[in-house]
Amino acid sequence: MSTASYTYAVARPFNPTQAAGLVGVDGAAIHLVRHQDLVAVVSPLAPADADETALRARLETLAELEVIARAHHRVVAAVAACTPTLPFRLATVHRTDDRVAQLLRREYRRFRETLDRLAGRVEVGVKIYVQHAGAYAGAMAAAEKTGGSGSARAGRDYLRNRREQRDRRQHAWRRATTAAEEMDAVLAELAVDRRQHRTQSAELSAAPGENVFNAAYLVDAGRAEELTARAQRLGAENPHVTLEITGPWPPYSFAGSEEGT
Repeated sequence: MSTASYTYAVARPFNPTQAAGLVGVDGAAIHLVRHQDLVAVVSPLAPADADETALRARLETLAELEVIARAHHRVVAAVAACTPTLPFRLATVHRTDDRVAQLLRREYRRFRETLDRLAGRVEVGVKIYVQHAGAYAGAMAAAEKTGGSGSARAGRDYLRNRREQRDRRQHAWRRATTAAEEMDAVLAELAVDRRQHRTQSAELSAAPGENVFNAAYLVDAGRAEELTARAQRLGAENPHVTLEITGPWPPYSFAGSEEGT
């Protein structure tokens, strides 16, 4: 079985020596597939992973996901440091380099327009968290323990404590989402575009708390520090929430979704 082509990004042409020695998934060396004034950045993929289904099965293991994601980002970031870059989603696989070239020909105009829009711009991510659900669960457990004596009064206390804890959680959530909306409006003024993502589950985040807001901002590279500083200032003004700011990095959220074949 022949190797497939793992595709990282489409970009404007650049001097290959700028990426000399760069390796991608499984330590494979990258190479370029060209069409007119576009290049696709690819690396060979082992026969065992020569389709997206096989590769995505590897991504179901958290350790494998982290290794592949780091390799993918390393290549995209290195290329983006050289030239305008349109990142592809993780685990985009084409059967051959010829299929990659066909994609460049078929989507040539769209790729050029997207690269024009992304040129000189980066992505900054902002996540906002409220009190961790575990703290609420712990308070509920304490309330349940309090109500364990079986007396009528203890039962009433238990129900009252449950209501109070639920109400506090709902109030904290509403306050956090209101703060998030206000912060988003301020940050969006500095951005060229924005994308709101699904909130992240606690299992996938090291941040303390429950994720109530998750957005990415496309910003001119020269204003990335300004947006980051503004977000930090807004976070300091809202101590009842925690902000996680990521980037600047290549504009993954604004590149569209490319399918492998």
